[in-house]
Amino acid sequence: MYPRKYSSEGIVLARRNFSEADRILVVFSKHQGKLSLLAKGVRKPKSRKRAHIEIFNRIKFSSYHGRGLDLMMEAEIIDSFSDVKKDLKRVAVAYFFAEVIGRTTREGEKNEEIYEEIKGFLQRLRGGENLKKLRSEFVYKVLIILGFWPRGKELVDPDRTLEEILERAPSSIRVGKRMLQ
Repeated sequence: MYPRKYSSEGIVLARRNFSEADRILVVFSKHQGKLSLLAKGVRKPKSRKRAHIEIFNRIKFSSYHGRGLDLMMEAEIIDSFSDVKKDLKRVAVAYFFAEVIGRTTREGEKNEEIYEEIKGFLQRLRGGENLKKLRSEFVYKVLIILGFWPRGKELVDPDRTLEEILERAPSSIRVGKRMLQ
């Protein structure tokens, strides 16, 4: 059985509003894998957690197991990737990263290697690297780590291979491809 309260660090992949003042977050954590967490009251103007749980933020958080969703009690920013968020093309690539991880991983499946890859690729987005090449390399590494592609074998068309694995095209791929042309 899991401990009732736990802490970890993670990267916010997605969020959606829930009820009047709450938000459901999808976080890929270092120690628990992908989690859906309920952040109560964060949409209130006086909420102190509000700025900490923005998408792509790397956070340190505390949660506890609830009856349905786990509840996030505390959150603190480790890295907001604010320089990435200021560039529309880089944001499009970051959304692509988040969608790929969100669709290829399952809830509660621990994978520290995937966490380190997401963190590393978000940090690489800050540099002057070719964004198309970065996207392709990300897909290649994630597919290898998750066992969808053999190590050492070249991946000729990462977008098509990803589409076959997901059984549909990622939503963020359309926007990202247009912007990177």
